[in-house]
Formats: sequence, structure tokens, C-alpha cells
Amino acid sequence: MPSIDVKYSTAATATGGREGSAKSEDGRFTAKLSTPKELGGAGGDGTNPEQLFAAGYSACFIGALKVAGQQLKVKVPDDTSVTATVGIGPRAAGGFGITADLVVDLPGIERDQAEKLVETAHQICPYSNATRDNVDVGLSLA
Repeated sequence: MPSIDVKYSTAATATGGREGSAKSEDGRFTAKLSTPKELGGAGGDGTNPEQLFAAGYSACFIGALKVAGQQLKVKVPDDTSVTATVGIGPRAAGGFGITADLVVDLPGIERDQAEKLVETAHQICPYSNATRDNVDVGLSLA
């Protein structure tokens, strides 16, 4: 297990599982949770862990793109966006697993340069490193 020099940590607490709520330790984030109909739930107006993961991964990947841009001496456009699609379902080996597909939009960046930024960011991003060899992650350009 690689050593990590932690610069920031936070905590969140969930109660009630997929039909409950979650909040951060500092109270800045709170969410009502509900299970999607596709997973046997009632749906409802709450969010779910997959949506939260998609939001976190996409935001973090933009940060990694900016670091990659600094390393490669390429200005990452301010209007860069990443759309993360997260799927969940039963695994052939038992239990459940997730998938993630990231679509990266780097307006004004040439395709070959954009591909290099995405590849480099995928090596930098903490979410990519956490999921590597455990979650199928697809990467594509918009």
C-alpha cells in the first residue's frame, strides 16, 4: 500500500442507508437519499451514492486536468467540463460493482493535445488512482 502524505481529510455520516440522509462533518453538505427505481427503490426526490460519486469524480478530474496542464505547459480552458456517468449492477463474481465513464470537453484544445491531457490527468486524479484495476473506467473526448 503506497504511503500518502495527507493534506486534507473530511468525514461524512450517512444514516438510514439509501433511504436516509448524509451530511458532512462541518455541516456544509447535506443530502436526502433515495433509491432509484432501477435498483428496486421508490425513486423519490433524494440523491443517491452513484450521483454523488459521479459529481465528485468529475470535479476531481477537472482538478487533475489543471495539474496535467501545468506539467505539459498547456492552458486548460476555464470552460472545461467533465461528465461522469456511473453505473451500478450485479457482478458476475457476486455482489455489486460500479462502472464509470468520463467524457471530457476541452474546448479549443487540439485532439492530440487533449488526449495527452486526459491520459496524464488519469494518472494524477485521486479518484482514478482509487478505482484503478478495480472499476471499469472509460475515458473519451466530447
